[in-house]
Amino acid sequence: MNLRINGRIWLETVSADGAERFMGIGRLELLGHIQQTGSINQAAKAMNMSYKRAWEMVHSMNTLAKTPLVTTQTGGEKGGGTIITAEGEKYLTFYRTLHERFQQFMAAELANLPT
Repeated sequence: MNLRINGRIWLETVSADGAERFMGIGRLELLGHIQQTGSINQAAKAMNMSYKRAWEMVHSMNTLAKTPLVTTQTGGEKGGGTIITAEGEKYLTFYRTLHERFQQFMAAELANLPT
């Protein structure tokens, strides 16, 4: 029998109203694409996601964080753009490392499965 261990890990904000997802693999991927392209629209296209959904995710992260993770600029000589803030960079680095450690944990647990 071939077995594997599978799972996901994410960060949530917790309040009296309950928990709300703050950062997970999808949001990490979206931020990475924004970082590469400088555009929420281009990031959404790269993920086969609607611009509306991508914007909702960015807005949610920015609202939940102490300071925005993403900032946008409209117009201008270069037509505006989107950047990941220093706070956003911190969360990208933290979550990438967390996700990697989680993958290592699952691999180690798989190695401990009885055969």
